[in-house]
Amino acid sequence: MLVTMSGQNPKEILLIEDNALDARMTRDALKECPILIRLNVVTDGLEALEFLEGTGRHAGAPRPDLILLDLNLPGKDGREILSEIKSDANLRRIPVVVLSTSRATEDILKAYDLNANSYVSKPVELDLFTKAVQSIQQYWFATAKLPVSD
Repeated sequence: MLVTMSGQNPKEILLIEDNALDARMTRDALKECPILIRLNVVTDGLEALEFLEGTGRHAGAPRPDLILLDLNLPGKDGREILSEIKSDANLRRIPVVVLSTSRATEDILKAYDLNANSYVSKPVELDLFTKAVQSIQQYWFATAKLPVSD
């Protein structure tokens, strides 16, 4: 799904999220951002790996500029996916933001131990959720300098 303005190359975001409502809220939040974004959504860990490797039904998938990762996923959970991304020389430089309902200290520590680039607890309130997603987008695409892919 392509979101927002024309005339620029879209930034690619991969959202790994099994909750349809959270995926829709993320999509809606990104629609309000001034940067052109193509949002790709996968719903489980195995599909995420297919997308990132460009295999199976995701052959030829674009390389994400940013990954938003839920922790609790069917198939492989977010921790396993994060570990695989950060141990793969072809994927490790893609920033991964864990976007989870968990506020548990052990989940936050584990995510950073697995080299997450950021951890954001999903706010329950819609307006706060929207602001959180927009802040992530603003930081990674307007403030941070991302590595250039080979």
